[in-house]
Amino acid sequence: MNDRQHVVFTALQIFAVGLVLWYIFTWKSTPWNAQRDIGTALVMIGAVGIATARYQLGRSFSVTAQARHLVTRGLYSRIRNPIYVFGTILITGVILVLNMPVLWVGLAALVCIQVIRARREARVLEAAFGDEYREYRRKTWL
Repeated sequence: MNDRQHVVFTALQIFAVGLVLWYIFTWKSTPWNAQRDIGTALVMIGAVGIATARYQLGRSFSVTAQARHLVTRGLYSRIRNPIYVFGTILITGVILVLNMPVLWVGLAALVCIQVIRARREARVLEAAFGDEYREYRRKTWL
């Protein structure tokens, strides 16, 4: 991803998170109760986690599996795929806020897709970084 694409993609992600947050705080169909409070907190945690992971990943971020650099600092020192983890947390929060149980099916499908993508990315990184990646994988979660 070149510099321009990186900036545009990041701006679109910031806009999307802002839109989700605006929607959550203006959503009138469900009252503010414990479920909505927890959901809102999860959305905020997810958004901050994704932003932090994206920042720490820097130019190594790509939409397709590529091996530019093995990032092992920050969130990546504990979690191999923090964007997937925090994305799941964010979406879980949205589902709780909207109180639409049918969306849990979509989340389950998304998690399956993320697992497949994570495995594909792991193969690419293992091929590029070998023992260094295997040691990193041994020390981290998901």
